[in-house]
Amino acid sequence: MASIKIKSALVSVYNKENLTPIITKLAAMGVTFYSTGGTQKFINDLGFGVVPVEDVTNYPSIFGGRVKTLHPKIFGGILYRRDNESDKKEAIQYEIPSIDLIIVDLYPFEETVAAGGSQEDIIEKIDIGGISLIRAAAKNYKDTLIISSREQYLDFENLLDLKNGETELLDRKTYAAKAFDTSSHYDSAIFNYFNQEEQIPVLKQSIRQAKTLRYGENPHQKGTFYGDIEALFETLSGKELSYNNLVDVDATVQLIDEFEDERKAGKSTFCIIKHTNACGVATADTTHEAYITALACDPVSAFGGVIITNTTIDLATAQELQKLFFEVLIAPDYDDNALSLLKEKKNRILLKRKKVTFAKKQIKSLLNGIIEQDKDLKMETEDDLKVVTKKTPSYSEIKALIFANKIVKHTKSNTIVIALENKLLVSGVGQTSRVDALKQAIEKAANFGFDLKGSSMASDAFFPFPDCVEIAHKAGITAVLQPGGSIKDQDSINYCDENNVAMVTTGIRHFLH
Repeated sequence: MASIKIKSALVSVYNKENLTPIITKLAAMGVTFYSTGGTQKFINDLGFGVVPVEDVTNYPSIFGGRVKTLHPKIFGGILYRRDNESDKKEAIQYEIPSIDLIIVDLYPFEETVAAGGSQEDIIEKIDIGGISLIRAAAKNYKDTLIISSREQYLDFENLLDLKNGETELLDRKTYAAKAFDTSSHYDSAIFNYFNQEEQIPVLKQSIRQAKTLRYGENPHQKGTFYGDIEALFETLSGKELSYNNLVDVDATVQLIDEFEDERKAGKSTFCIIKHTNACGVATADTTHEAYITALACDPVSAFGGVIITNTTIDLATAQELQKLFFEVLIAPDYDDNALSLLKEKKNRILLKRKKVTFAKKQIKSLLNGIIEQDKDLKMETEDDLKVVTKKTPSYSEIKALIFANKIVKHTKSNTIVIALENKLLVSGVGQTSRVDALKQAIEKAANFGFDLKGSSMASDAFFPFPDCVEIAHKAGITAVLQPGGSIKDQDSINYCDENNVAMVTTGIRHFLH
């Protein structure tokens, strides 16, 4: 039976917005309505008759509305196979009505959790009857059509107009697939709510929003972003974000958030990212000064980069930014004249960041599975620094070490970061040895004419040998931060003591792979 004329419909919805046109069209087609409670009243108020579910089942809504549709006569009407002789005989024997269409909108479980509802409210928003109706109708898609969410109302209304109340098998199968998406998404949300405490080692993720990207990392790769980018940013100008843009944007956001205390103190920070690694970071009293200082770290790598700040972009800063080719600029706000200037280059992506709390877990596809971990939320303060050398770092050196360590945390391992107070000088990133990372940083400093005398150095992991501190000392570095924990820590400490270099350990490693 490919084509079916809708003759009867069970309507049970929580949110009735945009439902009126559908009910009106179905009524005009002579469809018989079955319903309960608020939905029944809604249809009656529109002036149309409804067969109460209680009249079919001979049972009232019981247990405070927890049980309304859960009855063999209702589910039989949905599930019985119209082309099966045995099923048809039983339907007649038990006076089971045929139900061709199910329209359901589930209790708002996710919304109730997000709004901070009480546990009692949240539990009562776990839909039982609705989810059962959805699954039953989707299973029997050969005979029934399931509309499982109010997001499908407009599409279904168009289908009614197009086919005058008839549905094809492909229509019903398509809506069945959407129904199982609805039910699986709903159940995943419920499971993840309960699993906050239970911590069952199971990963369930259901992300509805999907955006096809121009391509993946390279033009020959397809790419899709699953998530709600509009919840994070308002796009003010420019083309759509690419796969690589998104990866770099994530890196910039994670890094800038380390400087929240500085923002609260009235200072501005700028971070410039290239291929997920920082090539310029600076904190200053003004947005303009922070940008100029950050750009000076590495104006070559900044070309084509992603830039972020934690304060409003003013005209003076925009005039400087206008001189540089970059892919993306992110800020919490823009002065009107600054935004007008920056918009002159049409392909440049300008984003206004919204206040959003990120998940505390990270997942990544790998081999034939997925790995999950807690997000690295630790960032050391001055109280976490343990001086292990005879020389204690100065106030300025401590500030520089903490500043460098924030960048280390968000830079590919192996990494070495060399900084002054509130300013990145150079870094060595993604090297197979820490010595190579340090040499890379020193060579880069020489190429840019940076004097490393009096600078401070942070490492993402311990030094197994004293070679790094020796190289650093000879380059003019006077203070070092490292996690510690090597069985040969003392060798590095001894070298520092012999050469008047300060060293602190944190006990925390910040690998980033």
